[in-house]
Amino acid sequence: MNEENKLSRREVISGLGASLAVAAVAPVLSAQGAGVSAGAAPDPMVNPMNKYPRPPFKGQSQPWPGLASQMDPRPDHGEKSYKGSGRLQGRKALITGGDSGMGRAAAIAYAREGADVAINYLPAEEADAKEVIALIKAEGRKGIAIPGDLREESFCQKLVAEAVRQLGGLDIVVNNAGRQQQRQSILELTTADFDATMKTNIYAPFWIIKAALPHLPPGAAIIGTTSEQAYDPSPNLYDYAQTKAATMNYVKSLAKQLAPKGIRVNGVAPGPVWTPLQVSGGSTQENLKEFGAKTPMGRPGQPVELASIYVQLAANDASFTTGQIYGASGGAGQP
Repeated sequence: MNEENKLSRREVISGLGASLAVAAVAPVLSAQGAGVSAGAAPDPMVNPMNKYPRPPFKGQSQPWPGLASQMDPRPDHGEKSYKGSGRLQGRKALITGGDSGMGRAAAIAYAREGADVAINYLPAEEADAKEVIALIKAEGRKGIAIPGDLREESFCQKLVAEAVRQLGGLDIVVNNAGRQQQRQSILELTTADFDATMKTNIYAPFWIIKAALPHLPPGAAIIGTTSEQAYDPSPNLYDYAQTKAATMNYVKSLAKQLAPKGIRVNGVAPGPVWTPLQVSGGSTQENLKEFGAKTPMGRPGQPVELASIYVQLAANDASFTTGQIYGASGGAGQP
């Protein structure tokens, strides 16, 4: 082989290697750059200890179920801060309790991740719900409002049917709505109170999941909102804490049952989070003023701080995650 041929071969091999290297790196660079505009400044680091309001809080009370828009300080659900990246593009979600708290945070995040969202809430929460629907639609997504009382089986069935009809299908179900009314003694807890808590927190998810299952394709996700109360119950939340332990349990049981169908079931367990539950009978005024002070961070969480957990549990890249409980409690260690 003459020197000219050797050189030509070296050039070809060198060129081929360079091309392969570029081909290997290009997808990585593309993925890293996805959704980030050129020259965009990185998000500044923030100390989580001081990121949100700390106690003491003002004493305040609202009739149950309460409105986030009337709380002081007003909770942060990610209205201005949550940034999406298309992780739930084309998905169809139903969220109960979507007017406030973690349900509202999930609804906003889902829309900004590309999902269409139906929310359920009580008619008394219409003012908050309108804000959520407007935020969903501002992202160019379908925002469906379906008010009604989850304590009625017939309504839960209607809720699912309407969500499927208006969204054109269903592949994410978030059972988030909850009733929490503190009672200092079991002697103060009436049968009607106990029944209302059980119907809202346990019966409703049962009815909703049964109605939704025939519509859920492989790859769908069911998410339940449990609580640190499932692991470390407060003495004045006798009935509520029971329902959160039951939620944790149904997540683990149902995950095993539905895994062969390709449907994942997971739960989120918040610690103290600043929501209308606290100001509408879920906490004493004394506890409210110091709400979250006992966490290692010295403050309560804000709903937006859990939004990304709901996104992760619904996203396709969490495909091996089922039967899990994800906690967020400011360092309290539960779960």
